[in-house]
Amino acid sequence: MTEPGPAPAPPLAGGLHAARSLRPLLDTVLTALHTGAAERNAPLPAGGPATVTARVRTALGDVLPTHGTGDHEALATLVHTLAAGAADPADPLCAAHLHCPPLAVAAAADLAVSALNPSLDSWDQAPAASAIEALLTRALAAEFYDGPRADALLTTGGTESNQLALLLARERHGPRLQVLHGANAHHSVPRAAWLLGLPPATALPTPTGTLDPATLDAALADAPGPALVTATAGTTDAGLIDPLDALADVCERHRAELHVDAAYGGALAFSPRHRGKLTGLHRARSITLDLHKLGWQPVAAGLLAVPDTALLAPLAHQADYLNAADDTEAGLPDLLGRSLRTTRRPDAFKIAATLRSLGRDGLARLIDHTCAAAHRLAEILDAHPGFELHAHPTITTVLFRPTPTDDDRLAALRRTLLHDGTAVLGRATTAEGRLWLKATLLNPHTTTRDLDTLVALLEGSSHR
Repeated sequence: MTEPGPAPAPPLAGGLHAARSLRPLLDTVLTALHTGAAERNAPLPAGGPATVTARVRTALGDVLPTHGTGDHEALATLVHTLAAGAADPADPLCAAHLHCPPLAVAAAADLAVSALNPSLDSWDQAPAASAIEALLTRALAAEFYDGPRADALLTTGGTESNQLALLLARERHGPRLQVLHGANAHHSVPRAAWLLGLPPATALPTPTGTLDPATLDAALADAPGPALVTATAGTTDAGLIDPLDALADVCERHRAELHVDAAYGGALAFSPRHRGKLTGLHRARSITLDLHKLGWQPVAAGLLAVPDTALLAPLAHQADYLNAADDTEAGLPDLLGRSLRTTRRPDAFKIAATLRSLGRDGLARLIDHTCAAAHRLAEILDAHPGFELHAHPTITTVLFRPTPTDDDRLAALRRTLLHDGTAVLGRATTAEGRLWLKATLLNPHTTTRDLDTLVALLEGSSHR
């Protein structure tokens, strides 16, 4: 009797037969995405962490079984479980964080990246992808800086971008660099100073929610040695924007450098209606931007922009198997200096596909609509006797609280909504020490009816 031969290897995602291999699997994935979302039928799965974990454990069973279940069963089970247990930013009532619903075109573009699996640590692993990244980063940097040498790096997000900004400043000025930031700054700024061995960062008070130029002026007058000021364009608590032009004036007087964390608000530059809120941004030595926030990209899509590519020179690095000197001299692009990471996905590709699809006007429409939805929610809450509005939004973040209530009841209300799966709202403690519910509207499909639904839900929940 002839013994059976070895089982055929599973199909690959790339090559000439990629479509034949992927198409039936994609049908399974899309069906499971639908059935999982239908089972959840809410912005968040009900029951809280223990219930969700139990459901996942039951669905997965043995994570590494002795015998596999096959591609279709594995995808159907896991994708359904993932979708049923997701916090879905495409649901208008999922509005807690800077967590956007990705555009379909961007997700589809990301599929091509996953199938081809380019890695941007050497040109011979990503010929076209590396060229697309170079064109995209220069084009995006030119949106913020004049001049032919503006450039940008792709990062995993604001945390990595801020870390790189501090690293580059340290390489220019040495390890005694003083980092000053507002108390409103992202937590990654003081953490980056710690990680890089710099003196502890100095947090300046921001009682109004933004960094006051006079406060900065006094602090820089007392700062010994070189200084880097990090301002914020789009705070994580209330979406506020520091007075960038005035802060740049102060930095100029004291010969300090300015970095602006515009991870949230930087995309306003693409909207003629809103870009005036970023006046002075171009004066920064470096700018953080996240397009997985107000840019509708799948994570990750961060950038660090600089006015001159020469500022990125300290990141240069050489590894003979990736960028041998003779290869570089012969014209093969050197990619190692484009990141502190080695293996790196071409996240520029999905951004490039989105920009080509929407164009400037399409992107501006999404930004304008989303900002308008936040203003509409603020108007509804401001006119409602059962709610207190903190302030009208600068970008798309709305802070509010039911009235009357106290901070403990407010925190419990938010957790009740999460446990029930009915709404995903964030929380923010503002400079005056009060706790607020936070709605961060990033869904360009949100309607006034959706906002009315959210308010009605909160009306009922706040009296439970």
